[in-house]
Order: sequence, then C-alpha cells, then structure tokens
Amino acid sequence: MNAIVLERTALRIRGAGLRRALIAGARRVIADRDTLNRINVFPVADGDTGSNLAFTLGSVLTGALSRRAGGVGELLRRVSEDAIDGGRGNSGAILAQFLTGVAGEIGGHVAVAPAHLARAVRAGAHSARQAVAEPREGTILSVIAAFAEALEPHEDVLDVRGWFAAALVQARRALARTPQQLPVLQKAGVVDAGAQGFVDLLEGIDAFLAGGDNAIAAPQVDAMPDAEADLDAARAHEELLDADPAHRWCSECLLLGAGLEPAALRTAIAQLGASCVVVAGSHARLRVHAHVADPQALFALAARFGRVEATKADDMRAQARTAAGAGGVAVVTDSSADLPEGVAEALNIHVVPLRLNFGDQDYLDKIGLTPAQFYRKLREAPVLPRTSQPPPGDFRRQFEFLLSHHPAVVYLGVARAVSGTIQSAETAAQRGHPERTFVFDTANAAGGQALLAIAAAEAAQRGEDAAAILARLQALRPRTLTFAMARDLAMAVRGGRLPAWGKPLVQALRLTPIARLKGSGKLGLVGGLFGSRRVPERFARYVARRVDRGRRWRVVVGHCDAAADGEALLRSVRGLLDCAQAWLVETGPAIGAHAGPGTLVLSLQPADI
Repeated sequence: MNAIVLERTALRIRGAGLRRALIAGARRVIADRDTLNRINVFPVADGDTGSNLAFTLGSVLTGALSRRAGGVGELLRRVSEDAIDGGRGNSGAILAQFLTGVAGEIGGHVAVAPAHLARAVRAGAHSARQAVAEPREGTILSVIAAFAEALEPHEDVLDVRGWFAAALVQARRALARTPQQLPVLQKAGVVDAGAQGFVDLLEGIDAFLAGGDNAIAAPQVDAMPDAEADLDAARAHEELLDADPAHRWCSECLLLGAGLEPAALRTAIAQLGASCVVVAGSHARLRVHAHVADPQALFALAARFGRVEATKADDMRAQARTAAGAGGVAVVTDSSADLPEGVAEALNIHVVPLRLNFGDQDYLDKIGLTPAQFYRKLREAPVLPRTSQPPPGDFRRQFEFLLSHHPAVVYLGVARAVSGTIQSAETAAQRGHPERTFVFDTANAAGGQALLAIAAAEAAQRGEDAAAILARLQALRPRTLTFAMARDLAMAVRGGRLPAWGKPLVQALRLTPIARLKGSGKLGLVGGLFGSRRVPERFARYVARRVDRGRRWRVVVGHCDAAADGEALLRSVRGLLDCAQAWLVETGPAIGAHAGPGTLVLSLQPADI
C-alpha cells in the first residue's frame, strides 16, 4: 500500500503523453473550424477565426507534434516555435504567445509535476495578455486566464484527468460569460470565437485523457504513424543565389490527403518546367518544394492531388540582388503597399505577401494571384475573399536572410490599426536580431505605404543608416496622405462593414463617399461627391483643395479594376498639382477586398522633405 502511494505522489507528466494530448486538442480545433468561422463577430466580423486557429495549430501538427521529443521542455519549445511561425490572425497569435509563455516556464525539464505545469500555464496566460496592445475581457484572453487560475498547482495530484477536468469546467463557464462582457457578442447571440477555439483545444485534450486512462503521465507512447516522415526541403535552398532566372520563385506547400502519390506528383511538377523539385513525406502528408516561374501554377497542380496548405514563395531574384549588393540597410514592406511596376526591383525593396483566401483556396497576395486575377475572381466567386497577415515565419525567413547580407533591416508595415501584420513582424524581429531589425508602422496602406517604402529605399541607397532612415520616415509619415473614393458599396455591405440600408441610401442621394486615412491609420469618412459625372476629376479637385498646392508632390494613383477612371484621376492630379513623380497602379486586395471594384485611391507625399 505504501509503495502504491509513493508511486502516485511521484506522478510526472512526460513528453510522449503530452504530445498525444496536444495532438488530440489540435485536431478538435481543426475539426470545428467552420463553426468558429460562423460565430466570429469580434474584433471584426470577417469569419476567419476558425481558419486562423486551424492554420496555427496545423503548423504545430505538421511540425513539433509530428515527431518524438526528448522531454516535455523540448516538446513545448518546438510547439511554441511552430505556433509562432505559423500563427494566423489575432486568436492564433495569442494562442502562440500563450504556448511560448508555457514553454519558457517549463524550461528544459524532461518531465514535470502537475504543479509545475500549472505554474507554466499561468505564465502562459500572463504572456498572452502582455502580447496584446489593448486586451479586452470576453475574449480568448479571459478563458485562458480562467483556465490558468483554476488549474491550481497542487503538489499531490493523483488523478490527472480529474485535475484537468475541473479546470476545464471553469474555462467553459468563462466562455459562457463572454457575451455579457462584449455587447457585440450578446447582440449576435454567440460566444467569442477565439475563446471557443481555446475551449475546443482543452476539450480535445480532456477526451484524450478520458480515453487514455491518464495516458498523459504514461512513460512512453507510439508516434503518429503518418507523420514521421522528414518534410524538410532545406537541401534545395543551397542553390538559392545561383538560381536560374526562369525559376524565380522558391515555392513550397503542404499537401494533405489520402493515398497521395509522390512519384506521380514529382512527374507532373517536372512537366511544369520546375527545377529543384522535392516531394517528401508519406501518402497522407507531403511537403512540396520547387523553383518555378509561377508559384500559383505549382499550387494549382498540387491541389489536383490533395488539399494544399501552408503555401510559401520566396523571390530568389530579389535575394540574389541582395547578396550581390550587400552593405546598406535592407528595406522590407508587405504587399499592402501598392508599389509601382519596376520600383521594387530598381530600389531593392523586399515584399512579404499577405495571405488571401477564396473559400478553401489560399493564395499569396500579388504572387499567387495578381490584382487583375483577384478582381476577376471577386466578381465571379460565390464567397467573399478573406485577407490575413503573413505569419511570423514569413517575416522571420526574410529578416534572417537579409541580415546575413546587411547590417540592419527596416520593415515598413501596413497600419497597425487595421491589421495584425505589424505584430507578426515584431514577433519575428524579437525572435531573431531585435537590435538590427526595425519595425515601422506607416499608419498607411496602398499608395501611401508604397511612398514611404520608396523614400526609405532611396535613403538606404544613399548610404543612410537605420537611425537616419527611421528619422526620415518619422518626418514623412504625418505628411503622407491617402484618400479613397468608392463607386460601389456592394462589397462593404456583403462584408458587413456597412449596414444593408446604407447602399440604397447612398444610391438614392447619388453620392460617392470619400474617406481619408487618419493619423491612427484608420479610414474615416470625410466627404462625398454628388452626381455621377466626371467623378475622378472632381475627386482630384477635392484633394487638391486640401493640400499645399505651392509645393512639389509625389503621387500614387491606385484603382480597383477601374483603369480608365484611374487614368482620368492621374491626368487631373497632374494638371492641378506640381508632381515630381506620379504613378498609376492597380490597388491590391488589402483595399479591394473591402472596398470592391471601382474604388480609387490617391496617395500624396511632399517631394522636398
């Protein structure tokens, strides 16, 4: 009897069992992704929380959880790193930060007592809250905090499942309270989607514990039979700087399915004219790697064999330029910036693509889907597109490569007020070389963000250091102006950003609304144009009256599938203002997915600062 008691008081949670429990939790969230999407109304009712959490945990499933770990500490470190690299959306980023906090508290321990794990969960809850600039109750943060508080650090836990289940009850109660904490949830009659996703994760773990007779504390478990293959295609990257210009894009994706045929897929990819083809994995999970001229052609081909996830395409031509011209500060932006054609190449500006989703199909913005192709799909697709920020891993790969050739990196991001992209970049910078990586919030988008990136790149080419470039950007930011006008409000109504009654009211008044990016980076309505005649020309006059016509300007005119209107606006602006440079660009999904076709965007920046 004493021996049994002694054995129970020495209970330790081991890596193998914890890994199996986390697999069960991750799979539960992924299975519930559609429900989470449907109830997503906060912070924006864009219906993608389920997808974001699924993508985040999918990166963990195919990474850290696909192979054995030496112990709890090593497992959680790998899990947190994969979650950070693959994190999508606000809830995904918060969950990744929670896991990072847990891993940090566990350290390098091979096995831990329940009390130690409870302390680590509390550290994770604190870490998650610290990562959010404006934490709100009634979100995933509240449920994480309730679970952490309830998971008391008892030193004498004898029943892991009972101990865990009691904390799960408190998490469910916190979830049920979220509508009382956020009026938008109560109005919609739903709980918070991110919070529900975290409870799904806990419920998956609880189900594993219930079926595994406290297997989380068992000394050893078998690995997942379909996830032991090495999915690393790193050997193909050795040819990076000597890449054939005809195979510009180093592209990768994860392919999931049943009965996948690696040999047949390799043959099909070769017929695309690809080089450095690697297809590694199992008949259920494959990592696809190739150097191609058209990344989307590769992804579309792979989709004929299974479900494509985790697409990635690195511009090897830009990387080769960097290697050849190393020395100065490297300038990076994201694809929210509407850079004029040829400018990125001429000024060596590196661009991290946003992610774009039409139903089950993912695209890399302006790489896997050009703006023209985007607007064609926008008119034809039965579902609205969704945009999401690049995961930190996309920034991390870019930053690490550039820092191997440059003394510093300056990244200029789309306004923090409208996107989590800046946060992804900051996470990547902190995990790499924060003393050499500088993240700048442009408080802008589209042409305005592009103008700031151009100014930074020109300063870098002149040999200015990071401090001087940042000072220049600080001076230019409040003087870089962006205005927009929307001809058709259908997209805003379909996306829930404008009430249904707003469209007929505007149509009845024959009003074309005009918005301006404010200092915070958010668009605000500032005026309108009545009537439908010569709208681009009158828009130009509206803006010209609100800027200093005695100075020289740089101008970017963007159009959303409205080239003729864009050209008319550009001609008018040139006639009204002294333009040192003026470009016409096709505005991408960062604006077009919300404003819709027909929208015009006018960005201006003083040319004499």
